[in-house]
Amino acid sequence: MSDPGDLAAFLGDAWQHLSRGVADAKAPARTPTFATVSPEGRPEARTVVLRRAAQSAGEVEVHTDTQTAKVRALRACPFAALHVWVPRAKLQIRLSTAVTLLSGEDVEAEWNKVPQGSRISYGTEPAPGTPIAGVHAYEKPPQRARFMVLRCQIEDMDLVHLGEPHRRARYLRADGFAGTWVAP
Repeated sequence: MSDPGDLAAFLGDAWQHLSRGVADAKAPARTPTFATVSPEGRPEARTVVLRRAAQSAGEVEVHTDTQTAKVRALRACPFAALHVWVPRAKLQIRLSTAVTLLSGEDVEAEWNKVPQGSRISYGTEPAPGTPIAGVHAYEKPPQRARFMVLRCQIEDMDLVHLGEPHRRARYLRADGFAGTWVAP
């Protein structure tokens, strides 16, 4: 961890963990919890894979199938929260985001980077969440048309370090992510 009193360094530490999550399948930030609100107003949370973290743009991205419940939720309310716990660093990263749903020609470059074996994640039949007759009564044909990128523009970043002493800071897009110390 960086200088414990330096807001910019604390933010930099968090972005290092997020970037490592994109690059390293074993990094804790690789699989954040992604939370939305269903069209019925109920909270929904699931694990996703972090595919991009861009500090300069203040964005992270995940990929999904267009037929998932999270896409239905985001179409009704285009906001999501992501949660990452980094045990060794004793760091909690919470991101409140505005989500843009991208598909079709807009995501051609991203689709081309998806390994052949991973493309089966986009096209489950019947659609994810549909009741099935038995445990394996589904197919997973890769369907390019079902691939979607969720571009999450970070509006609020809340960091909590649970070392001794605890420290917490909030960073808002509205002030250029300058940061403010807040009580942990």
